[in-house]
Amino acid sequence: MNGALHVAKTGLSAQDTQLKVISNNLANVSTVGFKKDRAVFEDLLYQIRRQPGAESAADSQLPSGLQLGNGVRTVGTQKLYQQGDMQVTGETFDVAINGQGFLQVEMPDGEIAYTRNGQFHLDGENRLVTAEGFLIEPAITLPDEVENFTVANDGIVTVTVAGDTQPQEIGQLEIANFVNPQGLQAIGQNLLMETAASGAPQLSVPGEDGTGTLRQGMLEGSNVNAVEELVNMITTQRAYEINSKVISTADQMLSFVTQQL
Repeated sequence: MNGALHVAKTGLSAQDTQLKVISNNLANVSTVGFKKDRAVFEDLLYQIRRQPGAESAADSQLPSGLQLGNGVRTVGTQKLYQQGDMQVTGETFDVAINGQGFLQVEMPDGEIAYTRNGQFHLDGENRLVTAEGFLIEPAITLPDEVENFTVANDGIVTVTVAGDTQPQEIGQLEIANFVNPQGLQAIGQNLLMETAASGAPQLSVPGEDGTGTLRQGMLEGSNVNAVEELVNMITTQRAYEINSKVISTADQMLSFVTQQL
């Protein structure tokens, strides 16, 4: 019965973690470029009372043995990178990635971070930046008196300035792709960092080497399905209640034993 209490306790802890993951997904249902997470669980070590396949008599073996589980634990969380819905905004500096890959952002310490959020702005020096003021990499600086700003599907940035009818190219946006995007480390602010698990970034022109193309005047919405997350939340709640019931039942059995002794 003490073992049942411990196993149920691990179940409660696992379902609590699951609920945190679901709540974070729902909280970011309207976050541009957000990718939902899912919790990954594994069962704990087993107590092997009778080894499967051990000899039970001459020329006979145990078909299954006796193995007692010790519960569950959360082994990790995994981001799911399915494409989010494209939202037409019509804003000049909004850029969405249609397909795989990430845009590059230069952090204040010089490190490069990666994002699916293409909701860009201009700073006081006419540079393209994120909502937090971080520079886009490669840097894009607009000249004065820009009348038209265009980002092509392949990432080429052109502008038309006042008094000039011919557009001029001022930069090229690149797409970074990874062997294992799930290995990227989320640091908040819609940013991800390279790790040993993700592998080194592979830089490409948008639309080449399996990367997505860019869409100006559009944003990629979160890939969180609110209805699916609500169903998962109900399932998690029921699993939590069941584990709570196990603890209550084990407590009643212990109480009965102590009262009868």
